[in-house]
Amino acid sequence: MSEVVQKATLASKAASPLASITTEDKNKALLMMADALIEQADAIITANSEDIERGRADGTSESLLDRLRLDTKRVGDIAEGLRQIVELNDPIGEVLEIIERPNGLHIEKIRVPIGVIGMIYEARPNVTVDAAGLALKTGNAIVLRGGSAALSSNRKIVEVLHSALEQSAIPADALQLIEDSDRASVNELMRLNGLIDVIIPRGGSSLIQNVVQNSTVPVIETGAGICHTFVDTSALTSMVDEIAINAKVQRPSVCNSMETLLVHADYDTAAFVQLAEQLREQYKVEIRGCSATLERLPWAKLATEQDYATEYNDYILNVKIVGSLDEALQHIATYSTKHSECIVTENEAHAARFMQEVDAAAVYHNASTRFTDGFEFGFGAEIGISTQKLHARGPMGLPALTSTKYKIYGNGQIRG
Repeated sequence: MSEVVQKATLASKAASPLASITTEDKNKALLMMADALIEQADAIITANSEDIERGRADGTSESLLDRLRLDTKRVGDIAEGLRQIVELNDPIGEVLEIIERPNGLHIEKIRVPIGVIGMIYEARPNVTVDAAGLALKTGNAIVLRGGSAALSSNRKIVEVLHSALEQSAIPADALQLIEDSDRASVNELMRLNGLIDVIIPRGGSSLIQNVVQNSTVPVIETGAGICHTFVDTSALTSMVDEIAINAKVQRPSVCNSMETLLVHADYDTAAFVQLAEQLREQYKVEIRGCSATLERLPWAKLATEQDYATEYNDYILNVKIVGSLDEALQHIATYSTKHSECIVTENEAHAARFMQEVDAAAVYHNASTRFTDGFEFGFGAEIGISTQKLHARGPMGLPALTSTKYKIYGNGQIRG
């Protein structure tokens, strides 16, 4: 039996008793997990340094290394995410609907766990903890298959979490990590119908599309982030600067960072040039733009169609000068991955139209796209940001990890 099948089987066996564990016991387990992470932070950081050194030797970019890196503060933030999950309402058992039928049948629609979640993701070890916490709080077992770049970190983190679970009411087998880094283990995991109930991919476009196109297990698609910010002609200069800089450089390696800045042709040219030069000089952002952009920024590179369709996750920014809101909406419709889109404007009619017409999981008026995040939305953590339209969309917190069940109570009714 392969490692994948063995660990998926253990998770499947743990799912049934896990579904009936009380909210109090689940919360106690999560708090123990958070405490264990803090207590073992040095060991986790040491394991993480192995991943960092290996990544640097392999030529991994600094932005992706930053995505991978753990320090005392980041471990503390990860633990705090678990504590915030404890404070959230447990959706399991929630009665969503009550139906009283003329024949006397009493029907209740309730939230229940999905069962066993398979999580396939790349080099962000915080996802290991977020996914585990959200799954266990909702009574789901979870099988994690992280990227090889974070293997040392993930192995130590799961070891620490298991040590806490072994002292709790939650069976430790409900949390599994696939350590086989061969791509074949991914292919095997996403074909384990009967053991895995849903697959959630989280990472770059190639990983997500591989899972979506090849999985026989149902998939909740999380999306790559080609996110746009549209600067309307009425936008306040100070607001534009703060939002654009935050959206691009606060953490460029994540999916909710801005990849393309759309600027209305009538927006203050001097203000735009000053912003672009600040991005280049202070933050070392490479700017690629349309021909109208190059008229304003002679030092910029000419953008290609492929550039506008690329998620860089790096200090590279596309710029396009547009003549109208309609042109901005058309550009977004063409290149958006339906993740997060923003308009900066003081024109309420333009804002209302943008918010209504843009097809994305999160649409912003006068705020950075960097807020598309379960923690920022008050979910405590997230298991991913869904860009599909069925079951869940946007940052997926606890309710997104549930299914429903109908309970029907009778007193001897039969159907005629």
